[in-house]
Amino acid sequence: MLMKIPLDRQAKQPIYLQIRDRIHHLIHTGHLPPNSQLPSIRALAQTTQVNKLTVIEAYSVLEADGLVQAKQGAGYFITPSYSRAKLRSLSSNGHQDQQLSKTIDYAQRRFNPAQQVILPTKGVYSFPDIYSASLRSHNRPDYIDFGLGFPQASDVEDLQRISRRAMKSAHTFFQPGDPQGNLELRNQIVQILLQQGLEISPEDLIVTSGSMQSLSLLANHYVMPGDRVVVEAPTYHGVLSIFQQRRAQVIGIPMTAEGMNLDLLAQYLESHRPKLIYTISTLHNPTGITTSAQHRRQLLALAEAYSCLVIEDNAYEPLSFGTTPPPIKAFDNRGSVVYVGTFSKTLMPGLRVGYMAVTSNDCQSIVERKLLHDLHVSAASQAIVKEYLASGHYRRRLTKIKRLHRDRRDYMIDALIRHFPLSVTWTVPDGGTFLWIQLPNRIDLELLCRAAAERKVLVGSGAAFFPKEQGYPALRLNFSLPSEETERGVRILGEILHIMLEQ
Repeated sequence: MLMKIPLDRQAKQPIYLQIRDRIHHLIHTGHLPPNSQLPSIRALAQTTQVNKLTVIEAYSVLEADGLVQAKQGAGYFITPSYSRAKLRSLSSNGHQDQQLSKTIDYAQRRFNPAQQVILPTKGVYSFPDIYSASLRSHNRPDYIDFGLGFPQASDVEDLQRISRRAMKSAHTFFQPGDPQGNLELRNQIVQILLQQGLEISPEDLIVTSGSMQSLSLLANHYVMPGDRVVVEAPTYHGVLSIFQQRRAQVIGIPMTAEGMNLDLLAQYLESHRPKLIYTISTLHNPTGITTSAQHRRQLLALAEAYSCLVIEDNAYEPLSFGTTPPPIKAFDNRGSVVYVGTFSKTLMPGLRVGYMAVTSNDCQSIVERKLLHDLHVSAASQAIVKEYLASGHYRRRLTKIKRLHRDRRDYMIDALIRHFPLSVTWTVPDGGTFLWIQLPNRIDLELLCRAAAERKVLVGSGAAFFPKEQGYPALRLNFSLPSEETERGVRILGEILHIMLEQ
């Protein structure tokens, strides 16, 4: 069918949302009745003169809204039984959850992250220790593991089908690979980043074996023993282990509800002159906080004023339920920001495919360092990711994961309210995989984690996410587990907390 969609290419609203809004209007006015077929991705891309990925994203948003459904091999169709009431309730940006329950609103108002509490950290919580413990639990189905966070939506049939297609290029697996990564895959990543507001050349992209390798390569390239590096406190525990391995001096800047405390950051930049700042701007790990565009601009301005490199880790951005501000990298005109992304959180961790954008003169030096590290990323893994992106399955998978995660986030919050003491607070992230649980100061975190493990519940100890001798009692909980596991695990943790607070 022929569909006319007027587009304003000068507008601030992304093109894919303009397409979504027009189709939404046609459905609402009855011009697209239930069961009617939408134009093919290729046809609509041609008539609107946009990239096919833009059309795929628009259709995926409509699918997430429940207005459109994809039929294998046939295309996209208007949902047979869409609700007019639902049409009226959908917001203009298509992503925002306008109907969060009173329960969630109440829970979000309760969170107020501690900034000045400094507590000696008991025990050792290195990333290898935590990862190894979680791997052992995977072989114990009677354990509930809130510790690690990987996608729960399993599309085995899609993977098998896509893998078979990817194997058509298996002859290339017998040839030496490009240490910078498959060029076709890098071009696809360029298109993904463009949707986020990033204009990156494929020559500035390096495909890696996941974000951990990206961060390790960057730390080895930029950080020498004794150098000072700034991180958010709390932050991703994997990067803490990487910096500690480089024998760097790690400075933790406390998180506020808006992100890293920029007043303190300015003071530390002046007094310590660190080599770099590591930040997670969208769906921060572990707190789930997403910073504003203003906060991002201010952080970059501070970094540039003190000639400080910024490493922006955006691993969870694809799992955002709503629209997010442009990355810090989008405001970077001097090559001051290195951008890190991964497919491990959205496809499957076993593929080990990530990437980083390095727009400074350091790109080729890092590629040479990577060449000595592992020659290149698995050609088979790159081929599978490339086929996922080309087929449109990636966008559909993201839609499925986000719908699942939103439901499971809400379920965990409901369980927390029913089972946890009133003195416990938490974040309500707009996406991602984790809730950050702030506990009363008198809770012995090591004792809590040990008692939970004895009852076969594993958690992410808050101590793991802070630099040494810094932090407050907290837990990171993966909310993407099945509801029955979440219910039982949260109930057990609540029972332990009540006992500890009564003593």
